[in-house]
Amino acid sequence: MDLITGQEAVPDHLVGGVAALGNFDGVHRGHQRVVGEARRLARTLEAPLLVVTFDPHAARFFKPDLPPFQLTSFAERARLWEAFGVDALVAIPFNADLAALSPEAFFQSVLCDRLRIRGVVAGYDYTFGKGRSGTTATLQALGIARDVAVSIVDPVIAGADAAISSTLIRHKLTDGAPFEAAELLGHWWVIEGTVTAGDQRGRTIGFPTANLDLGDYQRPRFGVYATRAVLADGRVVDGIANIGLRPTFQPPRELLELHLFDFAGDLYGQNIRVELVEFIRPERKFPGLDALKAQISADCATALKILRQPHYARGRLPSAR
Repeated sequence: MDLITGQEAVPDHLVGGVAALGNFDGVHRGHQRVVGEARRLARTLEAPLLVVTFDPHAARFFKPDLPPFQLTSFAERARLWEAFGVDALVAIPFNADLAALSPEAFFQSVLCDRLRIRGVVAGYDYTFGKGRSGTTATLQALGIARDVAVSIVDPVIAGADAAISSTLIRHKLTDGAPFEAAELLGHWWVIEGTVTAGDQRGRTIGFPTANLDLGDYQRPRFGVYATRAVLADGRVVDGIANIGLRPTFQPPRELLELHLFDFAGDLYGQNIRVELVEFIRPERKFPGLDALKAQISADCATALKILRQPHYARGRLPSAR
């Protein structure tokens, strides 16, 4: 899969492609429906398939002080779309110049002149251009005027007649329901990061941890989770993680502390991906290390029981493909 960033033009082998448009934060089942329709259209036209997204997210550009809300890192999105069969991921810088473009100017300068597309696919609620003034109706009219095929995709409905959306998934995570979030995503929700040095307390009580900063990820409900970690060498290791402020210790610090089962090795400096499988309990303050150690032992037993259930098996959830 080609990765196109900045203002570079598409190479010749991608000219005449079909572009799926959206932020695609989460790469959830609704997003997959959009890109699946773009893939169908691309095959019909015998054209390359492009996913066109924006970096940073428009919400972060307009409101830089927003609390962290990212569902999926750009690297994770690239992995998922490559597995989906996308030919190129185009990351358009979202800046003041882009935000000032009218819908017509965006369609012409970005989609037609720079990307040289033959087809466009977007979700039912897609908006674009200055002040989000362009709608799907605008997109269809511009496509007709410029001989570009346009397809608009209906929402994917989850339970209770709710459309799958990044907002709904964020609510599931803040409610402490990672498995429900994963079913909406179509893949496990992942926090990815580089393992940093900690204070070594876990090692002294028999539960060494790998520590990851939470960065701009959406904060899930703070507490203890059954997890799986995908290591830099591709190994998948079951574990348990505490996500939160570590109230037993001072000073408070937002952190993901991961303990891996039956693992020995140095992970410092390595990039790992932590899949949240199920919530076990809220985090709480303990009167001392003995009480904390006893609770961690009980949590590990609970996590192992969860991870051994077929319901939570890796690969059970539908993949992005």
